[in-house]
Amino acid sequence: GLYDAIRTAVGPSKGKEIVIACMDFKFIGGSMGSVVGEKIARAADYAIKYKLPLVIISKSGGARMMESATSLMQMAKTSAKLAQLAEAKLPYISLCTDPTTGGTTASYAMLGDINIAEPKALIAFAGPRVVKDTTGKELPEGFQTSEFLLEKGFLDFISHRNDLKNKINLYIDLIQNQPLRN
Repeated sequence: GLYDAIRTAVGPSKGKEIVIACMDFKFIGGSMGSVVGEKIARAADYAIKYKLPLVIISKSGGARMMESATSLMQMAKTSAKLAQLAEAKLPYISLCTDPTTGGTTASYAMLGDINIAEPKALIAFAGPRVVKDTTGKELPEGFQTSEFLLEKGFLDFISHRNDLKNKINLYIDLIQNQPLRN
């Protein structure tokens, strides 16, 4: 059983310690509530304290509506913590999976030093159904896909999962001006 929509861990990736936070869509659609915000904040604090890179894997329907303003405050909280990580000159890699929407997109999911997405991932503030229900208009085909966002400069690259470990480690090494690991 899950206790909330995120799991955090510290461990080696290709011989170098990293801090990782991974959203789980099975828990209330991966929604961001106060626990998710706190765990991301603590992951960033740990990364700063031990001078480690941070990787966040997003798969979320957005802010947790049943927590009301408390949930929305997590957008500012997580963004502020990532600013502290940037001040400490530590890398933050963001991976957007399908879907990454709502408050997560409007906060930490698009703030990475490197923003990565999986192919054909839905990445948006409001999903196509919400936009249609609100405006009465259909969005153009592919408007909120990772490919569209890459084309418009919002993502650095798109990668399949089986290539991610090597690519994430490569970018961490490059950002930290370290020798490249094989």
